[in-house]
Amino acid sequence: MATASAQSGGDRSAAPVPGIETAGEPRSVGAWLVRMNEASRRRAYVGTVVVSTGASMASARIWHVCDGTQQIERVVTLTGVPRTTFRRNDEVVTFLPQSMVAVTERRESLGLFPKLLRNGDEAVGQFYQARSTGHDRVAGLEADVVLIEPRDRLRFGYRVWSERVSGLVLKLQTLSLEGQVLEQVVFSELQLDAPVSMQKLARMMDSTAGYRIERNEAAPTTALTEGWSIVNPVPGFRSVSCQKRSVASVDGRANESAMQWVFSDGLATVSLFVQPYDARRQLLESATAVGATHTLTRRHGAWWVTAVGEAPLQTLAGFARGLERTR
Repeated sequence: MATASAQSGGDRSAAPVPGIETAGEPRSVGAWLVRMNEASRRRAYVGTVVVSTGASMASARIWHVCDGTQQIERVVTLTGVPRTTFRRNDEVVTFLPQSMVAVTERRESLGLFPKLLRNGDEAVGQFYQARSTGHDRVAGLEADVVLIEPRDRLRFGYRVWSERVSGLVLKLQTLSLEGQVLEQVVFSELQLDAPVSMQKLARMMDSTAGYRIERNEAAPTTALTEGWSIVNPVPGFRSVSCQKRSVASVDGRANESAMQWVFSDGLATVSLFVQPYDARRQLLESATAVGATHTLTRRHGAWWVTAVGEAPLQTLAGFARGLERTR
């Protein structure tokens, strides 16, 4: 793969230089998202990422490689409980060395900055607008700074630092409705086009000898099949997946199931978890926030509903109010 300096050289008459807008033709929010998504799919890198949420901070070391069709990455926590997570497309294995447990599951492959790495479809432009606000340097690399603003108060905004040549996201801030930083993810150090071996990462991911395997399995389903629908859906959010997951009962046994119904507007994601109500849990209706992630819990007759996502509480409340039992 060519280096960044090699990509920026040569004859520039054939196409605009990546990362620089053509005069009078600013990129749409969808175009920015597509560019960032493609950068994550096609670049190999090794770096240290720092996540800041309020007064708390966590960091991790990341090895990422992709051949265009298959992505694989290794993430090792540098703070908190030791943990190493491997992701190969939608297959995820998390190693917990203190307990010698390896948890396997399948998750939608969204990349490092998940909310900004969905397909940049045209519909996202109905609810967000993007504008360039200048240039900066992150981890020693030149970056375009892009402000993605919501067109209503049902979703948060984002400020993104995108590497000028490739478009790779170097830094991401999630902004409140008042423009305050709720959460920040940033590379403190990054080596682009690093010699990351896909085969070596795959071998490490498959090396579970000595670990007790726990499988976190989910069965695909539909809300209609489970007897649920949404009345007056939140504008812009579309159903993207629905599955049933095992959850622990009061006595600790994983013998109950919860439906997880996932919605997205192209950037933000909201999950609705629905499970039978159990008074022994002594669950209280509540609304909480940790950084950009908000959680709302409600009783719905014989059911317990949890709405969680990086969205304002009024958005989660809209989902909870709109949920309707069909049978």
